[in-house]
Amino acid sequence: QVQLVESGGGLVQAGGSLRLSCAASGSIFSIYSMGWYRQAPGNQRELVAHISGIGTTNYRDSVKGRFTITRDGAKNTVYLQMNSLKPEDTAVYFCNLNTGTAYWGKGTLVTVSS
Repeated sequence: QVQLVESGGGLVQAGGSLRLSCAASGSIFSIYSMGWYRQAPGNQRELVAHISGIGTTNYRDSVKGRFTITRDGAKNTVYLQMNSLKPEDTAVYFCNLNTGTAYWGKGTLVTVSS
């Protein structure tokens, strides 16, 4: 059984930084893609950043140049470094693993104050 556990969320002022982590347990293979999504109140869940099994990354336009997704295959962990945070980045951030079946963590709340 795959489990994803996010950590690193919190309250930060605009312009600040946070680093989210997502640790995956179970039978995980580093060839699979992983991603970070977010959902703000009243909004749909949206893709923030994605990293393939070979390290190819892509980002939603609004976070390009500010967020960086990386992964540590040996630790089955994916990270999201978030810099220059804005109030509109406030959301619950979810980790996703796609093996053909989508697995989700429970999320970690990021609140950016103005």
